[in-house]
Amino acid sequence: MQGRFRPALFPSVLVAIMVPALLYLGYWQLQRADEKRVLQAEYDMRAAGTVVKVEPQLQRAEQLQFYRVMAKGHFETEYQVLIDNRIHHGRAGYHIITPLKLQGGNVRLLVNRGWIPLGEDRQHPPVIDTPEGLQEVTGVATVPSENVFMLAKPEPLNRGWQLVWQHMDMERYAATVPFPIQPVVMLLDPDSKASGYPREWNRLDAGIAVHQGYAFQWFMLAGATLVIYFFMGLRRARPSDQGNLKS
Repeated sequence: MQGRFRPALFPSVLVAIMVPALLYLGYWQLQRADEKRVLQAEYDMRAAGTVVKVEPQLQRAEQLQFYRVMAKGHFETEYQVLIDNRIHHGRAGYHIITPLKLQGGNVRLLVNRGWIPLGEDRQHPPVIDTPEGLQEVTGVATVPSENVFMLAKPEPLNRGWQLVWQHMDMERYAATVPFPIQPVVMLLDPDSKASGYPREWNRLDAGIAVHQGYAFQWFMLAGATLVIYFFMGLRRARPSDQGNLKS
């Protein structure tokens, strides 16, 4: 008995759509990995340079991003934000984002002061300790990503301040608060005395291997789809077909 490849129309159309889509997703993940490599190289170069002072006047994001920065000012808790779904050593909690009113001006710098566990429940947020008086803080300036998957659109803030956010939306924050903010968030140094909360910041390259792993999975799915397609398309020749071939 000889095999004969006879694919049906519907599986052929389906494979013609799925395989290019899976390959596209794989190459997209590789592209994301390459982008992170470029960012990591820039991060390492700037982080190894001199410390940049955050001025009490507005600066451009590219003047501060990835640099080690220093600022002086007073923490304010009125427009503090808790970033939800942050995990530390297997425990769920929040990152605390506190505005620092920069000394000598009205501009604020948002400072990520670290991780705090959930409160009694999500209806009762945790009690947050904030140091008083003039603070000198150092850390790395970052620009929060805008490409964040959201299940639902955030609630409008015209009904009052919302303490818990799903991610740090700089545009939304700047449009709501009654003061100007620098376009970056400082990741406070882990050994800083300005806050007693745990801080274990991931390097940017921590996601490169993840993107590569996802790319491998998409490529494997594309290959598996083709293998299944060709396997299912193989049909054993019917005896009448064999007879026709012999005649």
